[in-house]
Amino acid sequence: MLNEFYLFSIIEKLIVSYFMTINSVYLLLTVGALIYVRKQLLQSDVVEADALFKTELFKSISILVPAYNEAENIVESIESLLKLEYPEYHIIVINDGSSDDTLQRLIDHFDLVETEIYYNKQIGHQPIQKIYQSPDIPILTVIDKKNGGKADALNAGIDLAETDLICSIDADSILEQNVLKKLIQTFIEHKNTVAAGGVVRVINGCKIESREIKEIHTPKNFWARLQSVEYIRAFLFGRVGWDYFKSLLIVSGAFGIFDRKAVIKVGGYLTDTVGEDIELIIRLHSYHLRNNTDYQIRFLPEPICWTEVPTDYTSLKNQRNRWHRGLADSLWRHRYMLFDKTYKHIGLFVMPFFLFFELLGPVIQFFSYIYLAVSLFLPSLFNLPFILLFLAVSILYGMVISLISVLAEEIAFKSYSSFKDIFILSLFSFVENIGYRQIHGFWQLKGLIDFFRGKKNWGEISRTGFQ
Repeated sequence: MLNEFYLFSIIEKLIVSYFMTINSVYLLLTVGALIYVRKQLLQSDVVEADALFKTELFKSISILVPAYNEAENIVESIESLLKLEYPEYHIIVINDGSSDDTLQRLIDHFDLVETEIYYNKQIGHQPIQKIYQSPDIPILTVIDKKNGGKADALNAGIDLAETDLICSIDADSILEQNVLKKLIQTFIEHKNTVAAGGVVRVINGCKIESREIKEIHTPKNFWARLQSVEYIRAFLFGRVGWDYFKSLLIVSGAFGIFDRKAVIKVGGYLTDTVGEDIELIIRLHSYHLRNNTDYQIRFLPEPICWTEVPTDYTSLKNQRNRWHRGLADSLWRHRYMLFDKTYKHIGLFVMPFFLFFELLGPVIQFFSYIYLAVSLFLPSLFNLPFILLFLAVSILYGMVISLISVLAEEIAFKSYSSFKDIFILSLFSFVENIGYRQIHGFWQLKGLIDFFRGKKNWGEISRTGFQ
């Protein structure tokens, strides 16, 4: 009996220590992000940026838009890209063998005509069947290729691009008009930058006129509101915090800018993974650290990409399952970096954190909640101090971090149009930690199991289109 008491005591201490550690790291990242955001806002100068781009210092960029069955959003998305404020950019839409009328809508709306363009094939991808251009819009090119997946489509776009930089965005996304000016400054000011990401926000619920966002509102859909809180915490203060500590491991596939030569040098996107975004960033880290080459991978708080998020249970479950399988696949492929001083702080601290807390976290969380449930009904395990402490560090602590992120975002950027929107987000920062966080952990756990079972498909996600 005494041995059992000590065993249960150790289990309880480990559970509390886990949740205390992970939430403390998130709080540290949030604090670091607040410091960094304040510094960035004080230093930001649009006039200086405009003057910079009047010189010959700016870099050319190709915006790559992989599209598979994106008929609902594709025209609106491309129209918004045509309004970007930047001296020299090219839009390359890659129709990845869509089974709907994505390609036909592009042809009809932009009066596309088939053309022949020579390109140097440097990265492997499925065959390009046709290339279209618009006589009236010379910066727009549309590739029609055999289906090979998002990564394969991006590789085709990289081959066709002849610019200094490439920007990958999802077809269901809209960029703010000055986003390129803001984000590309880091490539100009810091020549060793190989990748940079910006904030991705939820477009559901926003008022859109003439393919521009006129008013920012919280979504009306329950699942989308939860994701709004998630995106603020994860992008604006999670990834900004990682950037503050020079430890960024993820640039979202929804919006990222890369040095084209650097991407080609490491072989482009891998086509046999569902986590092509995080895998590429880890591979860039690995290549430059192994070769002891000076480089930067940045994340900036101001540039914003707006994207449509899933609004039904099944679509959201499939998306998060895929994200976790992608994380598992990327960490497994690059397991050689773990605890290897060759890869400096990325191998010694960042990747181990992602392994034990992000990847395996759902496993620990699942058994922690099982243990909590059992302890509530078994007198021999019932320990009121443990139960209260567990709820405090696992749920209450998470609520505080989410609420700080939401309020700090509004103080820094004043994005939302009304007090009602802020109130809803604040309310959902509490709701998110009770029920949804646990369900989300179960989806991730299922994703980890599916990874070990060899599941490779993306899963169906329903789209409603921009309203």
